[in-house]
Amino acid sequence: MKIQERTGAGAGRSASPAQPPVGDRLPSPPRERKPALAALAVLLILVGALGATMLVLRAGDRVEVVKVTADIQAGESVGNKVTSVMVAADDSINYIEWSQLGALKKLKAKSTIYTNTVVMGQMFAAQEQIPEGKASVGVALKEGQYPAGVKPGDIVAAYRVGSGGSSSSGDSADKDTSSSASGGAIVPDARVNGVADDGDSTVSTGNKSFTLLVDEADAAALASAAAAGEVAIVRVPGN
Repeated sequence: MKIQERTGAGAGRSASPAQPPVGDRLPSPPRERKPALAALAVLLILVGALGATMLVLRAGDRVEVVKVTADIQAGESVGNKVTSVMVAADDSINYIEWSQLGALKKLKAKSTIYTNTVVMGQMFAAQEQIPEGKASVGVALKEGQYPAGVKPGDIVAAYRVGSGGSSSSGDSADKDTSSSASGGAIVPDARVNGVADDGDSTVSTGNKSFTLLVDEADAAALASAAAAGEVAIVRVPGN
C-alpha cells in the first residue's frame, strides 16, 4: 500500500508542466509612429533658430552718425569739429547721420555742445538762438586790446579804455564821470561766441572781431564804446 502511494506521488511530480525555453518569448507589439509630433518638434526648432537669427541681425543693425570732437559754442556751426561713430539704430532718437553732415554745417548750435557728444537734430537751428535777456554785440579790437588765445566759449570782461587825451573844458563832475568810465568794466562777464581775423587772409594785421554775448542792459554801453574804438577785453575766472 505504501509502495503505491509513493508511486502515485512520483507520477504526480513527473506530470507537472515543463518551463518553456528562454528563447521562445512572445513578440512585442510594433512601436506606434507619430508623424505629427515629429513635425511639431522640427517646427519648434526652426522657430527657435529664426528667433536667434533675428536677434543677431537686430544687434548688428547700426548706423553711422556725427559725434563732436571739440566744444561747439552757442551760435557756432560744427565746422570740422566732428567725426563719425557707429551706434545702434533707434528710430526714437533723432540722430544726425554722417551722410547729412553737409546740411548740418549750415546750422547753428542752440547751446554749448561738449566734446564726445553724439549730435542730435534738436541741438541745432537755422539761426543763432540768443537766450532771453541776452544780446549779441560785435567788437573789433586791435592787437593789444585782447589776450592771446581767446576762443569761442571763453568768459571775458570788457573794459572801456580812454584815448589818452582829456578836454580842458567841463566841470569836475564831468571829469569824474570820464575818469570812472575810463578803465571801468562795461561788462564783467561776457561770453565769446565768435572770433574772426580782420583784413586780408594773406596778411596778418593782428586785428580781430569778437562776438560777445552780454546782458541786454549792458549791450548799449558796449556797442557805443566799441564804435569809438575804446574797448579792451581780458580773460576772467569762469572759463
